[in-house]
This record gives sequence, structure tokens and C-alpha cells, in this order.
Amino acid sequence: MRTSKRHPITKEANLHSLRHSYATHLLEQGLNIVTLKELLGHADITTTMIYLHVAQCPLIKTHSPLDSLYNFTTK
Repeated sequence: MRTSKRHPITKEANLHSLRHSYATHLLEQGLNIVTLKELLGHADITTTMIYLHVAQCPLIKTHSPLDSLYNFTTK
């Protein structure tokens, strides 16, 4: 592995680690897991769900379908 004198990177990087980082960043940016599954070419969603344990996704506020039905706004 090649390292720079200014930025010595000692951690081994390979194609799998780049793919894993890409998938994790997409999840953190809000991409849904089903779309990520298709992008990565996984046959089974459980394979894609492995990326969820690493991603630091913000919690979003949930709403009731009744709020939309009656046009209520929550603050």
C-alpha cells in the first residue's frame, strides 16, 4: 500500500470497504433501504440490512395518517 508523507493512511482499503462506505453514506443521506438493495444488486433485503447497524441515521418525526386526512398540523 502506498502512503503519503503528508497524510499517512495506515488503514487497509479495498473495493469492499469503499462499497460499504458508499452504502452507509447513502443511508445516512436518507436513501431508503429498498432502493439501496437494488443499487447494490442484492437478491435479499437481509443482506442490505447489514448496513443499517453502521449508519447513523437521524430520527424523523412520525405522523398519524389521520393528520393528513383531516389536514391537522402538528408543531
